[in-house]
Amino acid sequence: MNRFGEQLRSSMIKDYFWHYIAYDDLKDALKTQYVTDPSPSNPKPDRKPWTESDERRFVALLESELDKVATFQSLKSNEIIQRIKASEREVNHVVSRLDIPASGSRRASERPTDEDFLLLEADLSDIIADVHDLAKFTQLNYTGFQKIIKKHDKQTMWYLKPVFATRLNAKPFFKDNYDAFVVKLSRLYDLVRTKGNPVKGDSSAGGGQQNFIRQTTKYWVHPDNITELKLIVLKHLPVLVFNPSKEFEEKDSAITSIYYDNPDTWELYKGRLQKTEGAEAIRLRWYGGMDVDQIFVERKTHREDWTGEKSVKARFPMKEKYVNSYLSGDMTVGSVFEKMRKDGKKSEQQIADWEALAKEVQYRAVTRNLQPVCRTFYHRTAFQLPGDARVRISLDTELSMIREDNLDGRRRAGDNWRRMDIGIDWPFRQLPPEDIERFPYAVLEVKLQTQAGQEPPQWIRDLTASHLVEAVPKFSKFIHGCATLFPDKINLLPFWFPQMDVDIRKPVTHDDDDETDDEVEQRGDNTATDGTQIANPAIYERRLTEATRNELDVEERVGVDFLAGDEDYPLYDSDDESDFDDALEEARRVGGPYYYRMLLSSYLQRTGHITWEVLKAITPRPRATQIPEAGSNGITVLGTGKRTVKRFTAPKGKRIHVPIRVEPKVYFAAERTFLSWLEFSILIGSIAATLLNFGSDYVTFASAWIFTTIAIMCLLYSVMLYVWRVDKIRKRRDVKRIYYEKWGPTMLCLGLLLAVLVNFILRVRHGNGIASDNNSQSQNQIVANMSSYDMRGLEL
Repeated sequence: MNRFGEQLRSSMIKDYFWHYIAYDDLKDALKTQYVTDPSPSNPKPDRKPWTESDERRFVALLESELDKVATFQSLKSNEIIQRIKASEREVNHVVSRLDIPASGSRRASERPTDEDFLLLEADLSDIIADVHDLAKFTQLNYTGFQKIIKKHDKQTMWYLKPVFATRLNAKPFFKDNYDAFVVKLSRLYDLVRTKGNPVKGDSSAGGGQQNFIRQTTKYWVHPDNITELKLIVLKHLPVLVFNPSKEFEEKDSAITSIYYDNPDTWELYKGRLQKTEGAEAIRLRWYGGMDVDQIFVERKTHREDWTGEKSVKARFPMKEKYVNSYLSGDMTVGSVFEKMRKDGKKSEQQIADWEALAKEVQYRAVTRNLQPVCRTFYHRTAFQLPGDARVRISLDTELSMIREDNLDGRRRAGDNWRRMDIGIDWPFRQLPPEDIERFPYAVLEVKLQTQAGQEPPQWIRDLTASHLVEAVPKFSKFIHGCATLFPDKINLLPFWFPQMDVDIRKPVTHDDDDETDDEVEQRGDNTATDGTQIANPAIYERRLTEATRNELDVEERVGVDFLAGDEDYPLYDSDDESDFDDALEEARRVGGPYYYRMLLSSYLQRTGHITWEVLKAITPRPRATQIPEAGSNGITVLGTGKRTVKRFTAPKGKRIHVPIRVEPKVYFAAERTFLSWLEFSILIGSIAATLLNFGSDYVTFASAWIFTTIAIMCLLYSVMLYVWRVDKIRKRRDVKRIYYEKWGPTMLCLGLLLAVLVNFILRVRHGNGIASDNNSQSQNQIVANMSSYDMRGLEL
């Protein structure tokens, strides 16, 4: 990673140059004078100790920088607000002129033209670009203050961080929420883009959605890229506002879910993690604050692709006052929907569907002893055309996972279905660290409903391939929360868990033939470099989409590097590899002779492994060609320098679950392989039986016994291999021997080769003696025949 000073200089916006934190000046202010002047013999002499006057001087400079940044941020923010209001008045004025008749009126010429809407769109694009620039400005300066304070405390040993945190809170330029800007700009931009005819439909949070099926892909977004990503998406999809009649408030985007599981077996967690057929997740969700009366009870069911069905999320609404009695089984399902049926606002069919679902959820909650274990909270910004769910993008920020259980003796939720000591007051500073996991990234979900063979829109493909996102397939807030909050209860971890320490930010790449902003401004028109006309200024497009190529991430780099290797999944230690470590860790807890036996077995196993590796290293064999590093002969692999690969290993006593796709045909393939082994064993056994029954010398008998031994070994090996494979497939273990077995066929071929060679050698060695014996027997037989012929002749 580059130093922050270099990053700051490279990221500065030209128009804001004089308003950034003077990071280099602050760094210089941390340096005191030298005790003696530098000399060739002592180029870096010691510096004078940090004094109180030095501290006052540095704090005064730091205060002036904070005032400069906070003042500019406040002025620029107010300027953007005024520009949005002015643009809103202009948009409303232009849209109101659409009511003028197109003909037959003296005011027909006052109807807005396409050029009017293009000018409005350009104006809004400039505002969006300014919001993006201000968000970047704020983020960079806040990081700069944090960096310089950390450097100050480390070098001077005068701890300024607690005191300066108070000063930052007094001038919280970094706490501005740009969501209100995004929502307002989205509505105006959609109005202009559709020329005053925005798409209309149901914009509710999901109350009218009973069962819905979507193809979903998930990504992580670094906090530095959140605002930029929102501004890119709103140019294609409007922000989905749940209640357009009221002004946007932060609590309107808050979503809270309570997940249930059996804390003794964690069956729902394991089922969702391993993606077993029919695995369920049961949660209670509400939108907004704690005073919301409507709770949604949801059940997510996973379906394997081979079943021909899709995973489904089903839900039904319930009053908050009924939740406890419903989950405990004290209240019947009919009582829950009794008032709803009397009101007559819902159809009888819909109520009947809800009742069937409610009965199933209640039965599972009671019989499986499901209890609240984990709460997830986040603010969601959804982008979607109202009433059109073909493309839906949601961005969840400020994601937090919170414990809801009573397992360690603390009464968090008590007998209630949720804890009441917190609400939506993120970041929940009242909670102890062991009760909360503040997720470091935002979660982007792209949900598409496309027909068979239909490609997603190009802008979505560009966005998901850009440096702004990191793909994390099958990421689950519930799974991550449980794995993080219950480390002493859960030993099976999701595959993304070890990657939390890896920085997901990626460098922005540039096209060599891209024009600079100055060149675009000098051209002074709305013509793209390829000659096509564009509706928005190219400056904004360059700022937001200057890089759509995504440099290879960790998984992609390792996948390419190991294409010619002998490891199937080099990123993670597989479940099978850590089984013995788990057993050893468990034996350590038990202690006694059992532990020492396991420890001795561990040492013997490691010794054997090391011996085998040494033998492999010294044995002459074909080896892969080593690719030279960059700089040795001018060759650079994958556009990077020296290649380094990080292998993720689970902590002691834990296993990383590597997702494996298991379909019925995998079981059938294992069965067919076993039958092939069985057929081959029977064939070899038949050869052995033939030789044994019809042979008349010891060479034949020796060959028969060798073939019999090979047939028996093949039978035993095939049975054990089949049982082992079926067990690993059922447990979804990532073991490459499930699909690839090199030792069995190799040993079989060597055994058959040995049998043929033994038969040939013995036959050659004893062939002469056997031939002479046969010749003597033939001569005696001829003499006997001739004698009997002579006797018959005499009798005649």
